[in-house]
Amino acid sequence: MPPEFLPGLDLSRALYTDAVAPLLRTAHPGLPHAAALIGSGSEVLGLDTERSTDHGWGPRLQLFVADSDDRARVLELLDEHLHGRVRGWPVRFAAGSGPPETWRPDADAPDGRHRVEVADLGAWFTDRLGFDPRPGVATADWLATPTQQLAGMVGGAVFHDSAGDLTRSRRALGWYPDDVWRYVLACQWQRVSQEEAFVGRCAEVGDGLGARVVAARLVRDLMRLALLLSRIYPPYSKWLGSAFARLPEAGTLTPLLARALDAEPGALADACAVVGERQNRTGLAERLDTRPRPFHERPWPVLDAARFTRALMARVEDPELAARPPVGAIDQFVDNTDALTRPGVFRVLSP
Repeated sequence: MPPEFLPGLDLSRALYTDAVAPLLRTAHPGLPHAAALIGSGSEVLGLDTERSTDHGWGPRLQLFVADSDDRARVLELLDEHLHGRVRGWPVRFAAGSGPPETWRPDADAPDGRHRVEVADLGAWFTDRLGFDPRPGVATADWLATPTQQLAGMVGGAVFHDSAGDLTRSRRALGWYPDDVWRYVLACQWQRVSQEEAFVGRCAEVGDGLGARVVAARLVRDLMRLALLLSRIYPPYSKWLGSAFARLPEAGTLTPLLARALDAEPGALADACAVVGERQNRTGLAERLDTRPRPFHERPWPVLDAARFTRALMARVEDPELAARPPVGAIDQFVDNTDALTRPGVFRVLSP
């Protein structure tokens, strides 16, 4: 029988406190290091379940060590002595031929390998984000980095941080500066404004399927917008709904968005109004009337979301941002998994 499931963050913490830290104290007492589980993985977002255990899930963590010789010695120590189980789960994985994301814990695997990643902190960040946040995060870095990557950097947990570098880096990535936040929100409203009238028009000409396709795009944009307004980085598509469901306004928005998916223009406009009120409460821009209104002389309501774009941009003081076209951060104009998970691609694509 498999061991009892427990959240992956708890399992990773136990891996460090019960197995890795004792080895380090014995072999390398006083070694400066940080230990954490951040980056990719459903457990980093706190959204793993028993279903997650069928691949890639198990006792794993990152161990950040600055000196290259120390890293080599630590890795040798773990390769030789990290065995057994933590909370009933094997600390060794059956590696197979695939990447670590496909491995499964297996105490009996003849080629079993642990999943403690021993790395330099700056190199680790650069490999995943395309930059090291420790000297600071530039405007171009914010806009070039997908929110799903940022969510993984500030999610998860830190178990030890003797120098404090990891904690400071996560704090630096915690949320956008206000002007960047305004710009990203403005561009998200811009996306809504460009299609909010299309659902009614598609339905009017009898294109029910087309109306639902447009509605689904708008619902996704509104869900992401609601998360951004709540200072939460939207995760990738599998967990977007789960993250959205945690918002206080989800109880009001969810039935409206569900009706909008059935191509009800009125429900879509009402959902836009709820999100508009959420923006009004942030104080980031001038308060605007959120009552739906006609789109020219057509018989369905819209919010006229472009008003919110203009109001936000009017408060942007950074000339670099004010001069940019309203395309936003990388994942507001790129929607491709391979692009959004590869720094060498997403940083090149960002203007």
